[in-house]
Amino acid sequence: MDKRSYSESYKEAGVDITAGYRSVELMKKHIRRTLGEGLENVGGFGGLFPLDPSGMKEPVLVSGTDGVGTKLRIAILMDKHDTIGIDCVAMCVNDIICCGAKPLFFLDYIACGKNEPEKIASIVGGVAEGCVQAGCALIGGETAEHPGIMPEEDYDLAGFAVGIVDRGGMVGKRPPQAGDVMIALPSSGVHSNGFSLVRKALDVEHCDLSAPVKELGGKPLGETLLTPTKIYVKPVLALLSEVEAGGISHITGGGFYENMPRSLPAGVGVRIKRSDVRTPAIFSLIQERGNISVHDMFNTFNMGVGMTVTVAAADADRALSILRKNGEDAYLLGELVHTDGGVLLEG
Repeated sequence: MDKRSYSESYKEAGVDITAGYRSVELMKKHIRRTLGEGLENVGGFGGLFPLDPSGMKEPVLVSGTDGVGTKLRIAILMDKHDTIGIDCVAMCVNDIICCGAKPLFFLDYIACGKNEPEKIASIVGGVAEGCVQAGCALIGGETAEHPGIMPEEDYDLAGFAVGIVDRGGMVGKRPPQAGDVMIALPSSGVHSNGFSLVRKALDVEHCDLSAPVKELGGKPLGETLLTPTKIYVKPVLALLSEVEAGGISHITGGGFYENMPRSLPAGVGVRIKRSDVRTPAIFSLIQERGNISVHDMFNTFNMGVGMTVTVAAADADRALSILRKNGEDAYLLGELVHTDGGVLLEG
């Protein structure tokens, strides 16, 4: 009797389990980039991670989960899958850093119409790169074929991150207050939110994504849209080691109006001059071609601001210096004021 793991019947039903084994072998080299001594357990039933809370009085685990959304459609149309995993990691780790947590490990989940090992390995390669940028380990994941549920070329990608922070060092120990300042950490572009509107406004299903676009300085539209979400973990941790932050917001779906107030207490808002927001050209292109109002743009997209950090006015120069030394072209975005309006966008 043949004892090798192979099922002709299952393959005829649309699931090739040997393709899954091939995918795991191809992705191992990517996963190894993220692992420390003695962590490798690729292909096992559980991901292993040794927890070292030394130096913390009250360690708290912080978790976050997210996906990439319909940005995946751009990757599929362009048949380019090596960076979309960075987006998946970014959407999770950028969330948990908002309370000051250092990411420890990450797991991914890929659902696909057909398991093409090289494509799956390329996706996981992006996930591994995101983990390297975030300083965390990729300790596990799952790839599932869904024949009859998804077209063969389609896939979805989601992830889950866990980090750790000492309760006494969590962001917000000193709540934001009127007179504080909000610092902007620039985005790398659209990041991974609002792509249903992006795809509609730019009619991506019926345009040449590889053609140069004048408004983007000659850069192709597809390449611009696939620019990976920036990961802010290392510069923010460097900042928090020296400066107390009252609040941090990851600017995702819902843009300024939904995300900034999440890091502010009741009765405190932020006044921002629209002219002070450094907005990349891609957003103007989306707004113009989609005939989208200014309000809807700022209520959907990051508009060039991927993350905000609130600090006391007296700490602003020091905070900006630390962030810039760690690769962020950070700048003053606005001032906190007494208001019930949340975000006051002027001009």
